[in-house]
Amino acid sequence: MAQVSTFTPRELVGELDRYIVGQGDAKRAVAIALRNRWRRRHVPEEMREDISPKNIILIGPTGVGKTEVARRLARLVNAPFIKVEASKFTEVGYVGRDVDSMIRDLMDIGVRMVQSEEEEKAIPRAEKAAEEQILDLLVPSPSKPRFEEGDNSPRVSTREKLRGLFRDGHLDERMVQVEVDAKQPLAAFDLFSGGNPAETDGFRDMLGSLMPGKTKKKEMSVREAFQFLTRREATRMVDSEKVAERALERVQSSGIVFLDEIDKIAGKNNQGGPDVSRMGVQRDILPIVEGSLVKTKHGFVKTDHILFIAAGAFHVSSPSDLIPELQGRFPIRVELDSLTVSDFQRILVEPKHSLTLQYTALLETEGVHLQWEEDGIQAVAELAAEANQLMENIGARRLHTVLEVLLEDLSFRAPELKGESVSISREMVEQKLSAVVQDRDLSQFIL
Repeated sequence: MAQVSTFTPRELVGELDRYIVGQGDAKRAVAIALRNRWRRRHVPEEMREDISPKNIILIGPTGVGKTEVARRLARLVNAPFIKVEASKFTEVGYVGRDVDSMIRDLMDIGVRMVQSEEEEKAIPRAEKAAEEQILDLLVPSPSKPRFEEGDNSPRVSTREKLRGLFRDGHLDERMVQVEVDAKQPLAAFDLFSGGNPAETDGFRDMLGSLMPGKTKKKEMSVREAFQFLTRREATRMVDSEKVAERALERVQSSGIVFLDEIDKIAGKNNQGGPDVSRMGVQRDILPIVEGSLVKTKHGFVKTDHILFIAAGAFHVSSPSDLIPELQGRFPIRVELDSLTVSDFQRILVEPKHSLTLQYTALLETEGVHLQWEEDGIQAVAELAAEANQLMENIGARRLHTVLEVLLEDLSFRAPELKGESVSISREMVEQKLSAVVQDRDLSQFIL
């Protein structure tokens, strides 16, 4: 995978095209936003702090690719990414999730990303340490040091013979007893944290470090023990403070927050009832999007340069119904197109891991060979589009339900059909699905 700095907007759109059909405007908008981050890092330092990210609102019905565009983009550039639903937050003073939790969760994701990267780098050293521990389990001798130069004792000779057998895989199934950490129940101590999630996490970590670590012996094969000990050693070799520092820098400069269902908290000022709380949530989100410090267990996170991508269907409201201050923090607005029959056909076959490839691979594990005929794929696309017209339009997600119904009987009988080939033709699709789609009362439950 290319590094972030080498991706041009055109290259980013090209990569997104491998997974997502259509929605060119949305792809261009997010690609430019990502490239602007690279540009910001290369401007003079005195100007850098004043360049804020150009946040984006994606407008379109469900299932057209809003979330997938942002998620795939984050994966491509290896950026911390979190999807949150704006409708799940509540105004300060109400019971529910506070808006700061999105940044705390993003920071946790960033820490896990960096931790995983550092552990991967430590694997070669960890494997050497794990190998020595495996040999200690196979040739226990606590009274003598592990290595003594020039030592030709029987123990050392036996150890080296076992090392050769271990490396050749001849000891993989031998059983050994490994000491593992016994989990400490800390839930009861959460009562003392005052209900603040950041304080709860810190309090649990503090108690975990103060309480004596208990271990227990667990029997496992040499192969399993080697994998377990390698992971444990790799974790021990990583400096947690450096991980937190790197994660903090990555989150602050590259983090992406996807605010879904932003339309659910939009409302006119003259409306009453629950809109008071909606306005409150918008006011709470505003300082985070504008730029503020959020306390997490890994330190204070500055949100000034985190990219926020909001999304919503805006069926009964519009972006102009958001409070003006929040609108101003989302200067880029992109409308996504509803999916057509042609789009459905492309979605079925073009993405890297398309739905047809997925179902083919799943049934191949049973020895059943699926063959997708072109007219069969077109029939699936047409019926999915028709179902979206007759019922709620759920976009490309309709393809999942259509294909599940189409292949339900085949999936059930697959173990009995080993070695057979099944052709998915228009005739087969219409025979199994046409009646279901046309029966509106029945289709609302099945499709």
